[in-house]
Amino acid sequence: MSDVLFRALFDDAALFPPGNAPMGEALSAHRAHRESGRARYVGPFLVSDGRVDELRALLAGTGPAPEPLDLVVTVPGGAADAPAAIAAVGEDRALHLVGLEVAAAPGEAADTAAALDAALPPGAIGYVEVARGTTAAVDIASLVGTGANAKFRTGGVRAEAHPSEDELAALLSAAITAGVPFKCTAGLHHAVRHTSAEGFEQHGFLNVLLATRSLLDGGADTDAAALLADRDGRALAARAVALSDIEQADVRARFRSFGTCDITEPLEDLTVLGVL
Repeated sequence: MSDVLFRALFDDAALFPPGNAPMGEALSAHRAHRESGRARYVGPFLVSDGRVDELRALLAGTGPAPEPLDLVVTVPGGAADAPAAIAAVGEDRALHLVGLEVAAAPGEAADTAAALDAALPPGAIGYVEVARGTTAAVDIASLVGTGANAKFRTGGVRAEAHPSEDELAALLSAAITAGVPFKCTAGLHHAVRHTSAEGFEQHGFLNVLLATRSLLDGGADTDAAALLADRDGRALAARAVALSDIEQADVRARFRSFGTCDITEPLEDLTVLGVL
């Protein structure tokens, strides 16, 4: 099978829960991933705006790297904090800002996207984390034409942080209908839907990829929800293997990436399933 479906799918969120790796350990592991046979699957390094100075200090102490570090910065304080975060990264030649992620309150997605568009340097992508709830579909639609991508939170350290199959299917459907690319964050620890050791019902990233494909093929939200609920890894793997390169590329043009605190674990899942 071609691996188009998985190239640069896994953004390195080692610094974030539940991994919470120390900065030095996370950076060292990221560099090792980018220098290994896994490199084609690894996306940028993720850091919160409050830790950019810590990252810069660490990089300054390790000597010059062969190329700048591709970086996505999360800005939990909102769009007002974006210019300072962008400036901090732009001052350091060891860093290359490829994206900025900002959460938007219900009804404020378009304003957040406009603020990002005004502040971001050329080539960097703005991601607006869409608030869950009744305004989500409208907020996603409001991103059309702004240049921003949507971001969906698919898990966390509490059970209620994990959206149901129906809720996530509706979010994916709204994004595909609007033509807004999206990424996911948190909770996608494994390829296939499962119940975690803590009792959380967690989505599988392979399920999300295939649900996206189903919606692109004209499937209903209920079809996408059924795929999100599917726990048959071998059946899901067979569906993935059957996708053409064009079909895989179409999926990834919509589902851009997701943040994971462990790069090797999801790749091991795909290897066990025979997909990679």
